[in-house]
Amino acid sequence: MSAAIQPATEAFDQWAAAQLDTVEQALSAWVPEQAPAGLGQVMRYGVLDGGKRLRALLVLAAAEAVAPGVASVRVAALRAACAVELIHAYSLVHDDMPCMDNDVLRRGKPTVHVQYGEAMAMLAGDAMQALAFEVLTPESGPDAQALPPALQARLCARLARASGYVGMAGGQAIDLTSIGKPLDEATLRDMHRRKTGALLQASVLMGAECGLPPAGAWAGLSEYGAAIGLAFQVVDDILDVTHSAQSLGKTAGKDADAGKPTYVSVLGMDGARRQARELHVQAHAALERTGLPHHETLAWLADRVVQRDN
Repeated sequence: MSAAIQPATEAFDQWAAAQLDTVEQALSAWVPEQAPAGLGQVMRYGVLDGGKRLRALLVLAAAEAVAPGVASVRVAALRAACAVELIHAYSLVHDDMPCMDNDVLRRGKPTVHVQYGEAMAMLAGDAMQALAFEVLTPESGPDAQALPPALQARLCARLARASGYVGMAGGQAIDLTSIGKPLDEATLRDMHRRKTGALLQASVLMGAECGLPPAGAWAGLSEYGAAIGLAFQVVDDILDVTHSAQSLGKTAGKDADAGKPTYVSVLGMDGARRQARELHVQAHAALERTGLPHHETLAWLADRVVQRDN
């Protein structure tokens, strides 16, 4: 890496570290310890102290891009970031269960159902999903002022669509019914656009909602989010083949073992890597089309998605 690039990279790394600390503190405050019958402990196990928090970073970076330095926007965006992470965490808890992917390792530790049993894992996931919308709808205090009812409604609508049957849940349904079946690239893309991409794209747009960007910026932000969402899954499929469980923090090679179609199995390794590069270029081009003067952090996150090793 050249000396000219290094300072900017360090600045972005510092930004990300600060955001991750803030998000972790907020999640720790909002995920209850004292839920009945130990449910809070299970929820906290599934949510805290793990994961890349990419979705949260996308929310916060998008909010900064459209309204840099606005305190009320920052307040709203932090709640949106935590809500998205709660939805993501709930989806992982449920996806890992024996009736779905039957996985035993997540974020470098036993999955929730392995640690606490299937019934409690199901309930914890349900509770996380509900808590996400509770976080988006504060009733009083400064946070409620930063999230007026109209903004609450827009954020809840985006998150519900991204996580429901047209988004994440629908994609997972396609995934489960595609085991052992040959899929063409278009069908595979549709599955992952829903299963993984929808929530990542929603993260960008929810962050933008907090700051209300110019009308002309929406299309570019949406295209950026879509490209990043798909690129994340393509890279995930590549890493599932090329990296170990220790480096990934989850079981490696499980998709191939389960007979699930992936970008590597459909396009080959070279084709999957080419797809990731093309999506990376698309994401940067979409950002340029937004006309937003402060989109550097979103651009850096696009780089991180494609260049990551876990």
